[in-house]
This record gives sequence, structure tokens and C-alpha cells, in this order.
Amino acid sequence: MKRAAVVGAAGYAGVEAVRILLSHPEFELTCITSSGNEGESIASLYPALTGICDLSFEAHDAERIAAQADVAFLAVPHTASLAMTPALVAAGVQVIDLSADYRLADPEVYEAWYDTKHTSVDLLAQAVYGLPEVARDELKAGTPVVACPGCYPTASALAALPIMEAGFKGEGPVTIAALSGVSGAGRKATPKTHFCNADESVGLYGLPHRHTPEIAQTLSRAAGADVEVIFTPHLVPMVRGLLSTVYIPLDAPHTIEELHALYTARYASEPFVSVCPIGTMPQTSWVEGSNRAQVGLHLASDGKLLVASCAIDNLVKGAAGQAIQNMNLIMGLPETTGLMMPPMYP
Repeated sequence: MKRAAVVGAAGYAGVEAVRILLSHPEFELTCITSSGNEGESIASLYPALTGICDLSFEAHDAERIAAQADVAFLAVPHTASLAMTPALVAAGVQVIDLSADYRLADPEVYEAWYDTKHTSVDLLAQAVYGLPEVARDELKAGTPVVACPGCYPTASALAALPIMEAGFKGEGPVTIAALSGVSGAGRKATPKTHFCNADESVGLYGLPHRHTPEIAQTLSRAAGADVEVIFTPHLVPMVRGLLSTVYIPLDAPHTIEELHALYTARYASEPFVSVCPIGTMPQTSWVEGSNRAQVGLHLASDGKLLVASCAIDNLVKGAAGQAIQNMNLIMGLPETTGLMMPPMYP
């Protein structure tokens, strides 16, 4: 049995990784860390884990983590991973990074969008962008660092990939309007996420958003050409869930039957992606609490514009669940191991 650490386990993505790992048959959770909760039990912060997990938070110390774990899940803010990942890799620890630090292949693009110097360019060149539906073979081949996609990029990519791969995209930008629950903003409260501001209200935020180049990178790779992306994220008054609606100009008029067949064939062997029947669009409640993604299609403008919508749980398929899916592939396990929990709602 392999040993796992969750770095940043006090945050929402981190504790979601804890929740899933506690029932994973091939891994033992041996270490959890938090920069602000050192010495406290995780059950004192999340009482739902009382009697289920008796671990206490430790400091973010790479040497101590390496002594206790074979795999480290880094659920930390950007730049924090840059400070820890090289030492963990040097100590022989497999890093599954949920932050943005290793997602963008070009360090200059990272530096422009995140306003900080990339200090780990050598590892960046070795990192695999861990969207399993695209990078399965690379993950199985092994890498010291897996860069887990962001929640918005995951849903947006799954909505658009079949069109890009088939060469059906026409002229013009891909436009994305996406909505996420408040947990996507992290555990630390801000004026925007305060209940009085978030409840009964929907608004855009973070424009221009840092996930824009990540989405463009994924779609451009799939299309084999540069894809311009216009991305607008919205915060909605719910705890969890994410819906990304992608508007894709097509190369020529297509029928909905043709495009539905394209998507169905592309995702037929994917264990966590389902294509809704024609005429049905996905809802976040249909995937809540699961590692699943549902994609729905609508054709507009006389068959020249595809509206593709993807629903995921931002904390599972958009973060911790996908990280564990990546870990399973890296370790040579069936990628569904420990992840077959059904959605919370029908």
C-alpha cells in the first residue's frame, strides 16, 4: 500500500482529497499539512471527519512530508508549489499539483498572468498536464510532476475537445460563459464570497481571468492551431458545482445528429464523461459529489454554431477527484480506483 500526503489539507480542495483518499483501497493517508492550523486535528476543523480521520495538521516541511509519503497532493495557492515541489521531487516523492504552477508550458506566459517568476523551469518541462481524457498515455509513462487542470479549464475542455480534434472549428474565437459555486473561490473568506454578498446574487469576477491561457493552451493543442478564447467566469450562490457553456463557431453547417455522434464516439471509453441525449443539457446537481462530467449539445445559427455545456463538481472532477484519477494512472492502477462514488442527487 502506498502512502499519501495532502499538502494544504485545510482548504476545500485539500479536504476533498482527504475524503476520497480515506476510502481509497490502495493508498493510506499518512500526512496532512496546513500553514495556519499546525497541531490542530482535522476533525476540529471539519467535524464531519470525527471518528473517521484522526490525523493532525503538520507544517509545510518537504523533508517531513517525504519521510511519510510516496505521493504528495499539493492543494496550495500558486507559487507555494514552486517553493516545495523541487525538494519533494528530489526526495523521490511523486507530486500531484493542484495549483497553477506547472500548468502553462511557457514560463513567460505563467509569469505574465501570475505576476511572479517561474523558479522551476526544468521541472516545468517534465510536467504532464493532467487532463486524463487527453494525457492518459503520458501519465502512464510517468512524470515527476502532474499539473492538474483547473476546474474551469477542465469543464471547458471537455465541452470543446471533440470539435477541436475533428477539425470542425470555424473562424472566430471560442467564447465561454462559466458558473461556479462559492467553494471554487477557496476557504478564506473575502468580501465577494461573504454570505451577504454572494447569496441571491450572480456576478462576473476576475476579469481577465487567469484560466484563459490554460484553456487556450488545451484547445490549441487539440486543434493543432492557435485558438482564441474569450472566457467569463461567474460566481453563483451555491456551495459546489460548475457549469461551463462553450460557444464554438463551426467550419460549415452541421447537424445535431452528426455532432452528437462525434461526441458520443469520442467519450465512449471515458469512464467519467457522459454525453446527454439530444435535447438535454446538463445540470450541476446531476454530478455533485462525483468525479463525473456530463456534456450536452445544442446547435444554433443554421448549424454553424455549437453550444456545448459541461457540468462537473468543481471540487471533485475539477480538483481532488481528477488529481486522484491522475495518481491512479501514474501508479498503474485502474483510473477509476476509489472514485466510483455516485453523484449525490439523481
